[in-house]
Amino acid sequence: MRAASLKTSKRLQRVHALLQDGAEYSTRDITTKCDVYAVSAVIAELRANGLHIDCRHEKGVYYYRLVK
Repeated sequence: MRAASLKTSKRLQRVHALLQDGAEYSTRDITTKCDVYAVSAVIAELRANGLHIDCRHEKGVYYYRLVK
């Protein structure tokens, strides 16, 4: 996979801004608040840009949290 750059991608920047507070966000939260789809791909791209993002799965829902 070729990841977009966090410096130039508005899509990645929106998700990064949401995750900045260190709180957990579900896939649905990220989709609605950041107007992105394929959340797992966005998270993979953010990780490829050097960010540490935890993922938790509970009752069919994925939750993501930026680790500072």
